[in-house]
Formats: sequence, C-alpha cells, structure tokens
Amino acid sequence: MLAPANAGQIAALGAATCWAFSSLAFEAAARRLGALTLNLIRLVFALGFLSVATWLVRGLPLPLDASAHAWRWLAVSGLIGFVFGDFCLFRAYVAIGPRLSMLMMALAPPLTAVLGWLLLGETLTGRTFLGMALTVTGIGLAVMEGGSGGAGLDGRPRPAPRGLAFGFCGALGQAAGLVLSKIGMQGYPAALAATQVRVIAGILGYLLLFSVFRWWPRVAIAGRDRRALGFASLGAFFGPFLGVTLSLYAVRLTVAGVAASLMAMTPVIIIPLVWVRGERVGVGGIAGALVAVAGVALLFL
Repeated sequence: MLAPANAGQIAALGAATCWAFSSLAFEAAARRLGALTLNLIRLVFALGFLSVATWLVRGLPLPLDASAHAWRWLAVSGLIGFVFGDFCLFRAYVAIGPRLSMLMMALAPPLTAVLGWLLLGETLTGRTFLGMALTVTGIGLAVMEGGSGGAGLDGRPRPAPRGLAFGFCGALGQAAGLVLSKIGMQGYPAALAATQVRVIAGILGYLLLFSVFRWWPRVAIAGRDRRALGFASLGAFFGPFLGVTLSLYAVRLTVAGVAASLMAMTPVIIIPLVWVRGERVGVGGIAGALVAVAGVALLFL
C-alpha cells in the first residue's frame, strides 16, 4: 500500500505524465488551430469533462458550494496560470523558440518554492532542496539536448531580452497559479471543483482577450476542423482536466515547490513517448532524464 506521506508526490508525477500525453495531442491540434485559439478551445472541452465528473462524484455539475474565499483565490489562480502564464509562454515560443522557452519554464519550481515560502510559510529541508536542484538540472539538460532553439519559429532572429522576459513571466505565472491554488483550496479541498473554478476563470479571461484583439474569426474557422477538435479534446482530457486536477491534489498534499519540481518532469517523461513514435533521442536527453530521476528519488525519501 502506498505511503500517505508520498501521495502528493505521486499526484505530481501523475500530473506530469498526463501533461506529456496532452502535449503530443496539443502539438497536433496547434498546427491546425493556432496556439491561442487552442488555449480557449481546450478549456471549453475541459469544463465539459469537469462538469460531468463533478456531477458524478459530488452530485454538483458546478462548484456552487465553493466559498467566496475559494472563488476569489482560485479564480485569480486560473487567470494568472491559464491566461497570463500560458499567453506569455506562447509568446516566448515565437520569440526565442520552444527549447529555450521550455528551459525558462524550468524556473517554475524554484519560483514556486520562493512564493510558497513568502505566502504560505513553507520551508525546504536540505535533502528536498538537493532533490529539486537535481530535478530541475536534469530537465534543463533534457530540454537543451539538440540545441538552444534561439531563433523564432519562422527562422528569423528575435530580440532575445523580450523573449526571455516572456519566458520568465510564463514560469512566474505557472508558479503563482500553483501557490494561489493552494491558498484557495484552504477549507475547500475538492480538487475537481477547484480545477473547475480555475478553468471557468481562464475561459472568461480568454473571452475578454479574444474580444479585445478581435480573434473570433479564428475560432469560427477552428470550429469546422473536426480532426483538430478531436486532438484538442484528447489533450483537454489529459491536460486541464486530469492533469490540472492531479496538480491541485499535489499542491494540497505536499510542499508547493516539491510538487512543482515533480510536475516539471514532463519534458523528461515525454522522451520515451517521442522515441516510440520514431524521433531520435540523444545522449544529452538520456543523461538529463537520469539526473532528473535521481532528483525525484530524493524527493520521495
């Protein structure tokens, strides 16, 4: 039987695994829909999955029993994580490329640990700190294997400072979203319903964003692409539905910085998945995976 003390760590690894599967589905969908349009569509699909799940598990299709405290903090968490953080991350993809953007996202665990210390009073032991450091280092090695990807997706050079700023803000948005989620779940430990509040807030944020920038024609075009919508729904199931729910279980049951370090394992977990589909995995990727696994082992001790 699994030790209750490790339940948060297991949930965090489960979230990272779900996000590895969702990233492959989203990759296929994003090529056809565009990244920002996909962000809105995936949240709409996720809200549908969450509503069915919460109705079956809790008898409530919507989080109507959430307190004002839970709604306030979880909604802010959803806006910061799903809208601000993801918007900055996708802008970083364009400015500095996906590899360097993912390396910048490796800053999320230490940022989460700092915010958890400042806002929640959480502390880290020496062994936990070493485990986090090894995990983040291994992730960085795995992500950087094959080049830094410093150019934009169109191959043209981009201003590096702006791209790095977007990458940092993406990591900060993810970190702040996790910590604020933990604050919002104090007194409201239903992870499914808490995820639902975050997703609702994220959808409202994107509705505003799409209205301001007049992106609705893109959504209309995307709605006619059934194949892309199929990939988006699959990614939404493993990503904002199952993966995010597990991430909230993780931050509720363990220190936020530890949970963030384990959830950042997605680039490592995805290595065998892309290998199975025929992509080359270099020595750097394998070495990074081994270092990251050593860090994970320390976080479980």
